[in-house]
Amino acid sequence: MPATYKRFDDEPYLGQCDATVIAVSPDGIELDETVCYARSGGQAGDTGTLTLADGRVLTLSDTVYADDRQRILHVLDGDTAPQVGDRVVVAIDWPRRHRLMRLHTCLHLLGSLVPAPVTGCSISPDSARIDFDLPESTLEKTDLTDRLNALINARTDVAVNCITPEELAAQPDLVRTVGAAPPAGTASIRIIEIPGVDRQPCGGTHVRNTAEIGPIAVTKIEKKSRTNRRVVINFA
Repeated sequence: MPATYKRFDDEPYLGQCDATVIAVSPDGIELDETVCYARSGGQAGDTGTLTLADGRVLTLSDTVYADDRQRILHVLDGDTAPQVGDRVVVAIDWPRRHRLMRLHTCLHLLGSLVPAPVTGCSISPDSARIDFDLPESTLEKTDLTDRLNALINARTDVAVNCITPEELAAQPDLVRTVGAAPPAGTASIRIIEIPGVDRQPCGGTHVRNTAEIGPIAVTKIEKKSRTNRRVVINFA
């Protein structure tokens, strides 16, 4: 079965698209293409709607990857489901997605301010957190907040490029997250670049310019283990 075409990779601001149902299971609906980001890399999956040809609107409660990490499943809230071959319109909850895009981009900025390996992250519509491999408490909320908002207010464009696995292997420092690796078998790897600030592989959705993030506050810095510091951010 062909993989779902991920419209969000190249068009993160696209709110809806037409699609054909290619598989139906208790776990979710598979489409030939989608605007819905599937939960991965710490970023929450999209919610939204599926509109059928007869006008019925089904609620999409989540978007996830199947166990093979290749197929995208659109999880419906309810028992009604379309049939294989049906044409549908899949639409995202745009205000929710935009908040995720803003916070995800902001974590790239935050990571550039802390010179330590990243051990994990989580991005929800209202807050985000990133974990650093830091044995000592060297972070302070007010200082990080000020420096983070300075980067946001610099109004820097966010670029999306691609490199080959061989090029990435020659630049191992680009991978900031411990244990992270691009999917096996990929011919090209998405690189998110905020010039002069951050450049790393990332499959998430991001805003076009840092100014779009808006004011941010570092609300919590926690010691999660002997060598782990968690930084939580929220919209200010």
